[in-house]
Amino acid sequence: MTSSELQPRHDGSAALRLLRDGELDIEGRLVDASNTTLRGILTLDGRTARCVYKPVRGERPLWDFPDGTLAGREVAAYLVSRATGWDLVPPTVLRDGPFGPGSCQLWIDEPSDAEPLVGFVPATEVPPRWFPVAAARDDDGAAYALAHADDPRLARLAVLDAVLNNADRKGGHVLVGPDDRLYGVDHGVCFHVEEKLRTVLWGWAGRQLPPDAVTMLDTLAGLVAGELGEELAEHLTLGEVAELAARVDRLRETGRYPQPPRDWPAMPWPPM
Repeated sequence: MTSSELQPRHDGSAALRLLRDGELDIEGRLVDASNTTLRGILTLDGRTARCVYKPVRGERPLWDFPDGTLAGREVAAYLVSRATGWDLVPPTVLRDGPFGPGSCQLWIDEPSDAEPLVGFVPATEVPPRWFPVAAARDDDGAAYALAHADDPRLARLAVLDAVLNNADRKGGHVLVGPDDRLYGVDHGVCFHVEEKLRTVLWGWAGRQLPPDAVTMLDTLAGLVAGELGEELAEHLTLGEVAELAARVDRLRETGRYPQPPRDWPAMPWPPM
């Protein structure tokens, strides 16, 4: 990449313009993804940036998400994240590309020395200020814990996931950018009208929401009822938008992080 490469915090409007209007050249495919996920380079007016392009035609049908598209939900997650003021989802747009319409999201490069915030650790060596959320064993039978940091950035992401009804918050979907900001990615299975929260970020389950989250939810409720709700209706069903508003209201009423469900899996598989 050149010195003109864009990062999300530097200039959000410029990033969105580059995502929408930049010339998109495909570098390759991310082979571990379950749906077609391509990495590309965007170029516009001397600026360049890497992106993740997910064409709609490469989506595998999901029996429990029959409406809309994964790409549309990726964009909707960004719109909600932007409305919170927390900017936890990288800039994302719906645009045409080499393989047709799809979501296009700014690529986040994690520094090689970035400290992981979620992962498997030996069960007797859980770091201080980390929450163990699940027990595991390796191939030799050694005990491990799936754990995550008690980090305010992760705490905000856990609130956002509850709002989005994220059914797939894996540890590998949590990135720390070169600006030391945290980002969540892969939001194609969010916004279902039924409760489907599956996440590795259960460390705050049942605890009171922090004051900044309460303030955010109050603001978000008004936005969903107005212009944001209209924007989201371009990508989601009216029922999904209505249930989003209902989830925000429930979180405001309880003032607490959700508890893990008892009648469906609480974590995605694989968790990382």
